[in-house]
Amino acid sequence: MTGRAIPSWLRRWWPVLLLVALLGGYWLLPISGQVAILPGDEARVGIWPQVRLDPPLLQPGQEMALRVTDTVAWPYVLLTMAGRALPPDGWWENPGESWTWYWTLIAPEAGTELIFYHDCHTGCIERGRVILGQGEAASNPPGIPTKLGVVFANPTRDWHGRSGWDVELTYANLGDAEYWGIDDLAQRVLQSRTNGLRVLVRVDYAQGQSLPPAGDELALSEYLAYVRRLARDDRLKGVYGYFIGSGYNSAEANSQAPDRPVTPEWYARVFNGYGKPVDHRDNAVQTIRQENPTVRVLVGPMQPWNRDQDGEQRFEIAAPWLNYMNTLVAALDEAARAKAAAGIPLAAPDGFAVQAPGRPDAPELTGQSSAEEPRLDILRAAWSGAQAGFRVYRDWLAVVNAYSTTRGLPIYITSTNTFAPDQGIPPAQNYPRGWLTAALEEVNAEPQVQALCWFLDEDRSGDARWDFFSLTRRPGRLLDTAEEFDALLQTRQAPALRAIR
Repeated sequence: MTGRAIPSWLRRWWPVLLLVALLGGYWLLPISGQVAILPGDEARVGIWPQVRLDPPLLQPGQEMALRVTDTVAWPYVLLTMAGRALPPDGWWENPGESWTWYWTLIAPEAGTELIFYHDCHTGCIERGRVILGQGEAASNPPGIPTKLGVVFANPTRDWHGRSGWDVELTYANLGDAEYWGIDDLAQRVLQSRTNGLRVLVRVDYAQGQSLPPAGDELALSEYLAYVRRLARDDRLKGVYGYFIGSGYNSAEANSQAPDRPVTPEWYARVFNGYGKPVDHRDNAVQTIRQENPTVRVLVGPMQPWNRDQDGEQRFEIAAPWLNYMNTLVAALDEAARAKAAAGIPLAAPDGFAVQAPGRPDAPELTGQSSAEEPRLDILRAAWSGAQAGFRVYRDWLAVVNAYSTTRGLPIYITSTNTFAPDQGIPPAQNYPRGWLTAALEEVNAEPQVQALCWFLDEDRSGDARWDFFSLTRRPGRLLDTAEEFDALLQTRQAPALRAIR
């Protein structure tokens, strides 16, 4: 049998190819996973970047030295090991225009993934990755979608094969701080994605100041720079969506500049450039889309039943929080339509995050089960007929659906529990068993609602204020809530069907 002739360059380079194959477990390949072998020019043959381990054969728990060498003097490099950010211990320049960064580490379990990044001051860009040993990196398990989710997911929670939701939080002025900064955020996102969850990230300006104070363009520039950094960072490519601020219609979310609260008009200016020339792109939605065109950009939630601010454009239900939202959505709609008319698409939001607390202690429920509250209209006459309980989400939907560029957009309930801010009773004290089941059945029957996230699961920032809300801590009646949440994840119910008219 006559075979094809072996090319001369392959005969010459087969030892190199064999060496690459033998050492493949200890070399860091380019992002594409391709290895370039260029015959005829030995100086050009190489795999970059390169990783070397000392010792090359490791046992978990053993100290190891890791060196990454590349042909570019990358600034602001970072290594992640199982998602944990590790700045280098040092670096040096080699003869022949290459640079080496080094780390001293404790060897992890086989299958741990190491990823090398650069330019992390403006959003980490992945250069290459390697898996240590013979194991496989953790992957996202397939899960059955559910609308159930939590704020600050406990990484050890058993989701019972369901693909739920996790809501995380970061602050622009704490971008490099522990826990609230981008590195710890990226690790939490990886944990949640590994657990099969979809992740929504709330982006605030500062603690006590949800968004830059009204009219403060310098603070807005700082905020947008951080938003850009988040959208660009390769570690956060698995984020499902970002929502811009939260509770900004309340005084407590404007505490750093109480004389310049975030008005509906200022929010719209921050979000999609309302009031600015249509060709200006210094706004959140266009900044994010420029860096990451696939991630969703959501309007952040307003606080229901809050009277700290009102809106000039009255809603058909003239309560201050609904007037505020109506004015805000009208401004977003106007800006999006103006940009579209100028040939600039995709300036409208992809959806809305909303708050929908329950009110199981409402006096209007006299004679009815408090656990049934999510299924009931509590229309309070003193509030012009606005919903006073969980069904406030329907009021939010009515505003969203009143405008052409937002009509039909999904809403995500990124915070729910049985704490009504004007009553101040925590869920650990007033949760009625069955309430969460009723709330989930209610939103399962509404296709425009995509998520129902309990506030909260576990606050790992060290802030004990939220223990009386925590599904992980389980004080008081939250033991019932936690057991019910777990049972709902294991329930395989068909979604409610609506008659087609």
